[in-house]
Amino acid sequence: MVVFIFDQTTKNNQTTHNNMKTKKFMLSEQQMPTKWYNIVADMPNKPLPALDPATKQPVTFESLSRVFGEELVKQELSEERFIEIPDEVQDLYKIWRPTPLVRAYGLERMLDTPAKIYFKNESTSPAGSHKPNTAIPQAYYNAKQGIKYLATETGGGQWGSAMALACQYFNIDLRVYMVKVSCEQKPYRKLLMNAWGANVIPSPSTTTRFGRDVLAKDPDCAGNLGIAISEAVEVALEHGEHTRYCLGSVMNHVLLHQTIIGEEALLQMEMAGDEPDVVIGCFGGGSNFAGIGFPFLRRNLTEGKRTRIVAVEPTSCPKLTRGEFQYDFGDTAGMTPMMPMYTLGHSFQPSNIHAGGLRYHGAGSIVSQLYKDRLIEAQSVPQLETFAAGMMFANSEGIIPAPESCHAIAVAIREAKRAKEEGCPRTILFNLSGNGMIDLYAFEQYFANKLTDYDLPESEIRRSIDELERII
Repeated sequence: MVVFIFDQTTKNNQTTHNNMKTKKFMLSEQQMPTKWYNIVADMPNKPLPALDPATKQPVTFESLSRVFGEELVKQELSEERFIEIPDEVQDLYKIWRPTPLVRAYGLERMLDTPAKIYFKNESTSPAGSHKPNTAIPQAYYNAKQGIKYLATETGGGQWGSAMALACQYFNIDLRVYMVKVSCEQKPYRKLLMNAWGANVIPSPSTTTRFGRDVLAKDPDCAGNLGIAISEAVEVALEHGEHTRYCLGSVMNHVLLHQTIIGEEALLQMEMAGDEPDVVIGCFGGGSNFAGIGFPFLRRNLTEGKRTRIVAVEPTSCPKLTRGEFQYDFGDTAGMTPMMPMYTLGHSFQPSNIHAGGLRYHGAGSIVSQLYKDRLIEAQSVPQLETFAAGMMFANSEGIIPAPESCHAIAVAIREAKRAKEEGCPRTILFNLSGNGMIDLYAFEQYFANKLTDYDLPESEIRRSIDELERII
């Protein structure tokens, strides 16, 4: 289905037909994809295996199953190209999926660019972001296994909110360790999780051994995703056979579930009669970036297409653009398997930027291998540029974006400006990973000129990277 808007003018490349322009491209429920895409099947170089931290040998199904649901571990280790989405998950997806693909005419006009700009609007879910795409299947598979309790972490609160929602659907008790600085900056995210029945604990906390150790060394520690992961994993490992851990990014099965985004976008770009030259997603651990990018990258790998796929990270947490490819832990305590990743070191403490979901030290192993093989690109953007881009998007398209999503918008704007400078039209697609309606405090700080850019010194990066055990 297409939705039309009327306009009496034609500007730059914005063609009209009988004064009519297509704004939204909507799939019906019957057109929603029924399979997730596993890019590992098509990668020329498969990711190196995750390692058991004690033995330094590849992790096994049995060892991972002590932490994650069994069906999720099967997906984590799978090289099957497509994996069926269970009917129960599809039914819940249809509460908000398929999501719209939108032509950003307002932003194009504001930039006076010959570029065409599209965005996939993942902010329409009940939790306001793309995160339920994996939260729902993770809760479903755990419930099917008989799991009664889940522990997880959250940075900016989008993942915790999505998991709280999903656990309500499947009657699972949830404990969320929320990065302390984000808990203070985003109190309504915490309240949203509480409303859906989750127990939210600021991290680092006194409820775990590792949290107490962190606070003993630094009572004012603002927290980070690595610390919160350590606390959640500790809870999952120590609370019996009916408790498991789940997370919202980085791991292969998480990225797999998010590809519903790009699979829909492929169909919608066909409806638009257009082809993206560049596909852009903000980048923390890789979930929404993989979701929008991997299905388009499949065509590069299997059909010879040459679409650019760009990951956008904060300049204050630049694991792809300034990190090192090494085996590292996914958490600060060193409790998780060691993964091959571009990393700043698991002891790295990011600055307190408002894009809490991007304050993570490492990139997932699939994304890291693709970047190592130069099959994807990466850019970093300073905080003030991202908020300026977010406000430009809000003023032209009417949607307040999440601080994380502002990173993708900023690079889309860079691409559109470059198209104007070069006098060369191009088609840009980015993922609007979430709305910022519960992040308005961040914009208040921006309006009051209280936000700054953080110039990360190389010595700070080297300090944490040099602590890593060299395995590669």
